[in-house]
Amino acid sequence: MTSHITGFTESRIKTNGITLSVHQAGQGVPLILLHGYPQNHMCWSRVAPELARHFHVIIPDLRGYGESDAPADDADHTTYSKRTMALDIIGLMDALGLNTAAVLGHDRGARVAYRLTLDHPERILKLGIIEIVPTGDFWAAWDANLAMKAYHWTFLAQPAPLPERMIGADPVGYIDWTLAAWTLGKSLAAFPAASLESYRKQALDPARIHAMCADYRAGATFDRTADEADRSAGRKITAPLRFLWAKSGFPAQTGHPADLWANWATDVSDSSCESGHFAMEENPQAVLDCFVPFFRYEA
Repeated sequence: MTSHITGFTESRIKTNGITLSVHQAGQGVPLILLHGYPQNHMCWSRVAPELARHFHVIIPDLRGYGESDAPADDADHTTYSKRTMALDIIGLMDALGLNTAAVLGHDRGARVAYRLTLDHPERILKLGIIEIVPTGDFWAAWDANLAMKAYHWTFLAQPAPLPERMIGADPVGYIDWTLAAWTLGKSLAAFPAASLESYRKQALDPARIHAMCADYRAGATFDRTADEADRSAGRKITAPLRFLWAKSGFPAQTGHPADLWANWATDVSDSSCESGHFAMEENPQAVLDCFVPFFRYEA
């Protein structure tokens, strides 16, 4: 099938007990792009065609998002843990016959990406991170100001079905407000019409709203505990890590976000850009300038 991203095709691939919607184009080093909340594969639409000039670009919808399967959460919140979602990507790589790949993640996708790199270091060549710091570190950085900006971390993690019912009262309104509030311009102007339509469409599906909440429930429980266990064990990311953070985004609120990644990886470089949280759509050139050279020259 033809993808809504220019030059890409879509297929459905079974992995780890579910089926993912996957968009692909290009040749060369495999580069997996992982989106965040409350978005899907369309968040890469402004940068993916250029990336596909240099790499074999693979863009799945994470479980629960876009057109991928959206299983119900479990009592221990493992279904949407980043460890489980990382296994989805390992299964995708296996299905595509890829022993190794580079990975670039934004928001929740970046959390899947770094968990993937910690749990399966032999499979990941290089790691790109956009607009997050590690889960445990972000929780630890909370003060009143950050709590107000990142209120969704606690709201979405509340027991079901409270946030699902509240969002379900006006799902499109909630998604539009969230997207606009996290941009530098505080508007929806940065989002292409097709992308915005896809974000609104998934918000109208109660199963996907539940999945998004489950994603954050895992973040507050299983994912945070996994991070703490790795920190206690002294485990670090050994793949080269490139970190892009927005001057008006969430990591900037932690003070020195690159320093936090330096505690988690042996080889870290970083840069910042003029943007809100959604750098790929607000400042796509900054994303390309940061990551094309990093991923192009394979170590």
